[in-house]
Amino acid sequence: MSRPRIVIVGAGFAGYRTARTLSRLTRHQADITLLNPTDYFLYLPLLPQVAAGILEPRRVSVSLSGTLPRVRLVLGEADGIDLDGHTVHYTGPEGEQGTLPFDRLVLAAGSVNKLLPIPGVAEHAHGFRGLPEALYLRDHVTRQVELAAAADDRAECAARCTFVVVGAGYTGTEVAAHGAMYTDAQVRKHPMRTGMRPRWMLLDVAPRVMPEMDERLSRTAERVLRQRGVDVRMGTSVKEATHDGVVLTDGSTVDTRTLVWCVGVRPDPLVESLGLPMERGRLLVDPHLQVPGRPELFACGDVAAVPDLNQPGQYTPMTAQHAWRHGKVCAQNVAASLGIGERRAYRHRDMGFVVDLGGAKAAANPLGVPMSGPAAGAVTRGYHLAAMPGNRVRVAADWLLDAVLPRQAVQLGLVRSWSVPLESSSPEVARVPGGPERTGKDTGPAGQRDREETKNHPDTEPAKARPDTEPAKGQPGGEPAKGQPGGEPARNQPGEPAKGQPGREPAKGQPGGEPAKGQPGGGSGGAQGNGGRGRTGPSGSPRASGKPRRAVEAAGPRPDRGGTGKPGRAPRASGAGSGGRRPTAPSGPSRSAGPPADPGPEPPANQPPPGPDIAPGPVKRTDGRAAEGDS
Repeated sequence: MSRPRIVIVGAGFAGYRTARTLSRLTRHQADITLLNPTDYFLYLPLLPQVAAGILEPRRVSVSLSGTLPRVRLVLGEADGIDLDGHTVHYTGPEGEQGTLPFDRLVLAAGSVNKLLPIPGVAEHAHGFRGLPEALYLRDHVTRQVELAAAADDRAECAARCTFVVVGAGYTGTEVAAHGAMYTDAQVRKHPMRTGMRPRWMLLDVAPRVMPEMDERLSRTAERVLRQRGVDVRMGTSVKEATHDGVVLTDGSTVDTRTLVWCVGVRPDPLVESLGLPMERGRLLVDPHLQVPGRPELFACGDVAAVPDLNQPGQYTPMTAQHAWRHGKVCAQNVAASLGIGERRAYRHRDMGFVVDLGGAKAAANPLGVPMSGPAAGAVTRGYHLAAMPGNRVRVAADWLLDAVLPRQAVQLGLVRSWSVPLESSSPEVARVPGGPERTGKDTGPAGQRDREETKNHPDTEPAKARPDTEPAKGQPGGEPAKGQPGGEPARNQPGEPAKGQPGREPAKGQPGGEPAKGQPGGGSGGAQGNGGRGRTGPSGSPRASGKPRRAVEAAGPRPDRGGTGKPGRAPRASGAGSGGRRPTAPSGPSRSAGPPADPGPEPPANQPPPGPDIAPGPVKRTDGRAAEGDS
């Protein structure tokens, strides 16, 4: 008799705990498969310390295969779920398709960024839910401080060293607290020419910082923030965002180059495609985390509306603490459905909350006892070490080194701005050049709402003469005019081979060239969206991945700012190629449409080019070779 097959979608707090507990309970009596876009579990509470340079990225990333030895890991994102056929359809990281059959299915897909219909936010803000976003923020903040330190103009210096964080919950408060310490340390080493200092702002429409916590802890956190110079503005949010700054709801304007979006999250739209009873976007389950009427389907974490037995009529909130404990109970009940052990209902007892404010400062209430100062800092770090499923010694070592050694403030340039858009459906995975393009549109209330919200955003048409667009041909810093040295040769002139010839861009649809429209990797017309998510699976369910995703990505292609606007073609930027291979450079002046010998990473099709703080690519040389470094 074959062993039962258990598939777990998502490896966040709930999914990881479910897989780990199930592997211990079943002991080779079941085949457990974990579907996740990445090969690690991310310990989100310590992510602000990665952005502040305290911890290295691998410290908060726990290997799935290394800590789940009896669990089969499948890298991919769910395209659709066929409940009647007991199959999960997914797409792998390189575009390959696959199907996972199951006897028991656990949905633990987590949540996605919560966007509001505010003009310009989707284009100019960045979220904070994954490692790529944290790495980008660290590089971006470091770069802005360095550029501000070298600026002679006070207005430019003030804009570059002003950082706006929207959302005063756990994440936003910790980002502002750690960010202020990080930039102050940079300025102490390299003071500004104009004598200015970095300025952090924390905005929220709530009446106080971290309204979900006890009022005494909220006051403690706000006091620490103000002592560090953070401009805390409650009852205020962003009314409009532009490239040069933000307009606040109180009518004031703040010049800034940094907008961090920590407003909140909403359940992953994966569950909306199932057509089952919902509660504010979450899948309704019973106290045993089982979907009524579907004995083979379980849900836990942020996608599940779990009844709160301690407060009848309410549901457990979307927090990591609840998700972690959901996973344990869910695993016990899945095992019980297979005849291993007994079922149990989920009942939670609040053990308190901790908020790390950087340095020796923190706010905590373990077992309901409010604490602040160094004592709260010790409790907070002790709690994180105890809660982490791995890397404890390395995390403690990084904390010790940070206490005795100066922090390293360098920008690595590993993550570009276009790689971590706010509307990304999978913030855990940075977008890469040549990534799989998928077609389709999300349906349902969330997808329709997101399309309506972004329909009239400023980026829906190519912007002209904007600071972050490509300079005009022949202008300084722009693409050289045709026939000029280092630029694009005039047509039918020597040095420009015909398409499909050696040294020239391969013809569309030919090996190594640009795929023809409608072919894998190529443009697909109006049905292709940003990132290509939203594919309808064989079950008829709209595409929704096993990890957080945004329905807005399937809203349709957005023309590139300053680019060609053609689906399937990368925006024409300095050093950016358009072919699928690297053709040999011609002996004459290099054509800008063909990449140099080593073009480096380029944005995927239909993505906005990098902003002014990101080098667009290698420098063009008149001898047809690429110069070292970024332009």
